[in-house]
Amino acid sequence: MLPATALPNNSRTEPRARLRALVGAVRASNAFYQHKLASVLADDLESLPFTTKAELVADQAANPPYGTNLTFPLERYSRLHQTSGTSTGTPLRWLDTADSWEWVLGCWRANFELMGLVPGDRLFFPFSFGPFLGFWSAFDAATRTGFLGIAGGGMSSLARLRCLLEHRCTVLFATPTYALHLGEIAAKEGIDIPGSPIRAVVVAGESGGTIPATRERIERVWGARVFDHYGMTEIGPVAVEADARPGQMYLLESDYLAEVIDPATGEPVPAGTAGELVLTNLGRVGSPLIRYRSGDLVRIATDPDPTGRTWRRLDGGILGRTDDMIHIRGNNLYPSAIEAIVRRFADVAEYRIHVDHANPLADLRLEVEPARGDGLALAEAVGRAVRDELLFRVDVTPCPPGSLPRFEMKARRVVHQK
Repeated sequence: MLPATALPNNSRTEPRARLRALVGAVRASNAFYQHKLASVLADDLESLPFTTKAELVADQAANPPYGTNLTFPLERYSRLHQTSGTSTGTPLRWLDTADSWEWVLGCWRANFELMGLVPGDRLFFPFSFGPFLGFWSAFDAATRTGFLGIAGGGMSSLARLRCLLEHRCTVLFATPTYALHLGEIAAKEGIDIPGSPIRAVVVAGESGGTIPATRERIERVWGARVFDHYGMTEIGPVAVEADARPGQMYLLESDYLAEVIDPATGEPVPAGTAGELVLTNLGRVGSPLIRYRSGDLVRIATDPDPTGRTWRRLDGGILGRTDDMIHIRGNNLYPSAIEAIVRRFADVAEYRIHVDHANPLADLRLEVEPARGDGLALAEAVGRAVRDELLFRVDVTPCPPGSLPRFEMKARRVVHQK
């Protein structure tokens, strides 16, 4: 495998040529983009319209089950995955041809090199494979690259822990929530996971990897370095932290065109300013996305890169989502702000946010589950921390140990009530 420094730098010319080829392909045979590009004469990026998830959901509803964003006849497609549906309530189904899937795996190979994985690493995936993409593509890329990939489907969490220890796995792939849940079980069972061969925990699917308190807790529980990864079922693997650059994720600009825009105006924002990430994938020709508004808020790093790479970096990873903002008594709040506070309390095993929309002004209530005891003092301390840092009061109540749900894939901790 190549050392990280040998990774190709982004060429500002070559990806644009690939964009023109992609636009030509979809103009010829992709009904979804034929309609969107009908009145567009130029093929330069800035002239092309944005694509939104709402458009994709509506297209699949009108043309079930797969919609019209298909560049080739249906018999060319060999993979089906779907999104979790957490942001829209309606999962998107996504098809890939063999060529498009191979492109997805190539993105993961670049991720492996950025993270500094080496021959002999053993990769453990502690979840059941299904239509949700999850780490399906990472598993497939790993085994084809030559790593020993071990799938932990059909097992209890305790059995998964024993499996990864028995096979002396070195890299764990999980959501931040599930990585912590495995740590919780290990502590109860007296299993020494900080002393295990696990040296890296790759997290994705939630914002926890970018929240310092959550990240520090995972690293402490596992005695391993956390690598945050960012991608979506419909767009592919987009960015990952490099071994030498914790806290920043490299955009795979060899295979993506990335823009950062003002969510309200659609205009570009300068590096160092937070905005919405817009992505165009250049190799997933069978089911592409052009200028896709991700809904994720990012900030392009402005500090020099000591490695000499020219790929841009997301400073602090994913900062939040445009559709996650909660309006509480005149305050704009992202759930990640609550998590950043709650995860600093080692005695909080799990938590849940309730948002009550029954009145004109929404109310927020926070449940905290203590690792032990009745949690009364813990709830009071969390409430003080929220008030001191976010400058408003929130009702914090304890719940019995073990009573809040645990999640294998994406956590759903925000409950909206009307």
